[in-house]
Amino acid sequence: MADQQADTIAAIATPAGRGGIGVVRISGPDTQEIGRQLLGSLPPPRRAMLRNFRSVDGAVIDNGIAVLFPGPNSFTGEDVLELQGHGGPVVMDLLLQAALQLGARPARPGEFTERAFINDKIDLLQAEAVADLIDAVSVEAVRSAQRSLQGEFSRHIKVLVERIASLRVAVEGALDFPEEDIEILANVEAAKRLEDICSELDAVFASASQGSLMREGLSLVIIGRPNVGKSSLLNRLAGRDSAIVTDVPGTTRDLLRERVNIDGLPVTITDTAGLRPSTDRVEMEGINRAREAAAQADRVILVVDDNEGLGPADHALRQEFGGDRSLLLVHNKIDLSGAPADRRQENGETRVWLSALEGSGMDLLREEIKHSAGYLSGNEGNFMGRRRHLDALGRAQQALATANEQLVSAAGIELVATELAKAQRCLGEITGEFTAEDLLGRIFAEFCIGK
Repeated sequence: MADQQADTIAAIATPAGRGGIGVVRISGPDTQEIGRQLLGSLPPPRRAMLRNFRSVDGAVIDNGIAVLFPGPNSFTGEDVLELQGHGGPVVMDLLLQAALQLGARPARPGEFTERAFINDKIDLLQAEAVADLIDAVSVEAVRSAQRSLQGEFSRHIKVLVERIASLRVAVEGALDFPEEDIEILANVEAAKRLEDICSELDAVFASASQGSLMREGLSLVIIGRPNVGKSSLLNRLAGRDSAIVTDVPGTTRDLLRERVNIDGLPVTITDTAGLRPSTDRVEMEGINRAREAAAQADRVILVVDDNEGLGPADHALRQEFGGDRSLLLVHNKIDLSGAPADRRQENGETRVWLSALEGSGMDLLREEIKHSAGYLSGNEGNFMGRRRHLDALGRAQQALATANEQLVSAAGIELVATELAKAQRCLGEITGEFTAEDLLGRIFAEFCIGK
């Protein structure tokens, strides 16, 4: 990475396509020299100035705003120049090519943010929050990503690391004074400190889990016999007529996906072909795809016709897709059966009675979807957690639990110290204090080019 940082990088920082404004960003040691050749003269630091943007042969490419951010007071910690011109794709490409001809190289995805991390402008949590903010699909996700970007998640992690380190000082100090071993292990204050750390870590894990749900979302697959109202249910959840609805069995032949937002929880809903014996090759392929989609989903909604009741085919589908999988049984068409809208548990199985046609009971279904995912809406303290964060937090929880067991049983102070060190290292992975270079490559490869 150090060798790559010696390069000056450039990229178009705005989305591809036609727009009113486009931005080319340049960062690195040769930024100011490249800027002089492109602009004729550099603007004063951090002041937007109107300039002609010129090619290598001196021809005017465009006329726009140039802003120079000298390092280290810039996003990347290096000299950064932003050229804001007219957003035509040809104009932007000509401007980028001019920067490359003058010595810059094309930036890799996320390389500007990666340099900000390497130059200690942000930690790894904040760097990931940049991408999460761009990819956010709900207001709640934006707020969570913004909290992480502002450093709230990092501050909680750093406080935990400091508290663990302080406890390690006390415990490891006893290794140099063996006669103090029993006293340290029996110290009620040390046990209380460890208990408080565990409680705080549990709270951070819960908050990050909620943020992870907002980022990763939930996949739902709707299955059932033909004509039970699967497509009507998809349309009602999506809020529009996405699927064709008829009284002809087998109308849906292929998978149909809609992405909806339920109180900040992104949910991908897949409508499938009705599951029944068939000799039609097209319908059979749709049924096979339905079964494959259900096998990969986070949750499966089995829709039955409440007016007809549960039949042998419905019971067979419950048997096939129930068990360890979280299966939600939806009794549709209560407008025909006369049953009231309801949501209840029966023999460990959740059931919801509703009418996809009229909309009654849909709020109960939405609440059950959130509940089944463990999602709590309206929580303003969430952080935009990722799977790697949850994995590291979980390993830290396990290490602290083991340390507590050793402390209570007085098994040996060396074991307590080892587990505390392990927990501290796990938390350090989250902010980037202890992070393998190949992991950094995978993280920043997910970013947009120019960010």
